[in-house]
Amino acid sequence: METVLSGIRSTGNLHLGNYFGALKNFVQMQHSERCFFFIADYHSLTTHPDPSILHGNVKNVLSEYLAAGLDPDVATIYVQSDVPEVTELSLLLSMHAYVGELERTASFKDKIRKQADNVNIGLLGYPVLMASDILQHRATRVPIGKDQEQHLELTRRFARRFNQFYQVEYFPECQAYTFGGELVKIPGLDGSGKMGKSEGNGIYLSDSDAAIRKKVMRAVTDSGPVAPDSPMPEVIANLFTLLKVVSTPDTVEHFTTLWNRCEIRYGDLKKQLAEDIIGVIAPIRERIESIAGDEAYLSRVVKQGAEKARASASQTVADVRRIMGIKPF
Repeated sequence: METVLSGIRSTGNLHLGNYFGALKNFVQMQHSERCFFFIADYHSLTTHPDPSILHGNVKNVLSEYLAAGLDPDVATIYVQSDVPEVTELSLLLSMHAYVGELERTASFKDKIRKQADNVNIGLLGYPVLMASDILQHRATRVPIGKDQEQHLELTRRFARRFNQFYQVEYFPECQAYTFGGELVKIPGLDGSGKMGKSEGNGIYLSDSDAAIRKKVMRAVTDSGPVAPDSPMPEVIANLFTLLKVVSTPDTVEHFTTLWNRCEIRYGDLKKQLAEDIIGVIAPIRERIESIAGDEAYLSRVVKQGAEKARASASQTVADVRRIMGIKPF
C-alpha cells in the first residue's frame, strides 16, 4: 500500500483546477491507499493573509474537501498547524538545504517579482516546509500539478542528501502521482497559465450559478480561426481544455468541428461551457453549504485528523532526531 499525501493552501476556496487536478481522484484513492490530506495554513502565511479571515479560509477548504467526497473515517484529513512536528522537521531538514538551490526555484523567482516588498524567509524556505509535509509521513506518492514538479524534485533531493549524509535508508524518494497519466494542469480564464487563487482567474466550487456564467462569458478569446483546421492559439485551447473536463465527448467534438470549419461562435461555446461547469459544481456547492454549517462535525474531523497525523509525524521526528544525534540524557 502506498502512502499518499496532498495539501491545499488555505487561501480561500478550492477551484476547478484543484478538483480536476487531483481532488476528484482522491475520493477513489482514499479507499486503496494510506492517504493524508491537509490544509496548508502555514504555507499561506508567506503572503501575510489577513488574520481575521485565515480561520474562515481553513474552514472553507475543509468543508470543500468533505463535500467533494473525502472521508475522515478512511483518510487522514488535518490542518497543517495542528501538527507542530512539521515545523521541527522543517528546521532539521533546513540544515541540509542550501540558499542557492532555494533561490533558483521558479516559484521563488516568480513570487519575488510579484511581491518584491515581501521577500521573507518563509517564502525562501517554502520548499523545505513542503518537503517536511511530505517526509513527516514518509509519503511515497504526491499528487501535484506541473508547477510543483520542481518542489517535489527538491523533496527527493533533501531525502537523498539526508540518507547519504547520515548513511541511512530512512526517507523514501517520493514520486509524483499522476493517476495513470500526465500531470494535470487546468487553465484559468485569463488566456494563459494555470487556474489559481492568486491569479484571479478561477472558478470556485462555492461559486453561484450566476457567478460562473459571468466569469465564463468574460473569458479571454480572439477574433476567430483564420483558416480551416488552423491551430488553436493558447487562449482558445484553454477553453477547449476546460470543455474536455466538464462536457460530454460529443459536445467537445461539436465545437471542435465548428472551429475546424471556421464556423465557431465563441458566445455559444462559452454558454455551453458555463452550463456544463454548473452541472459539475452545483451539487458540490450544496454539500459545502450544509457541511460548513455543522461546526461540531468540523471540529470532530480536525481533532481526529490531527491525532492520526501527529501519531505518524511524531515517530518520524523522533527517528530523525536520533539519526542526527539529538538524544535525551
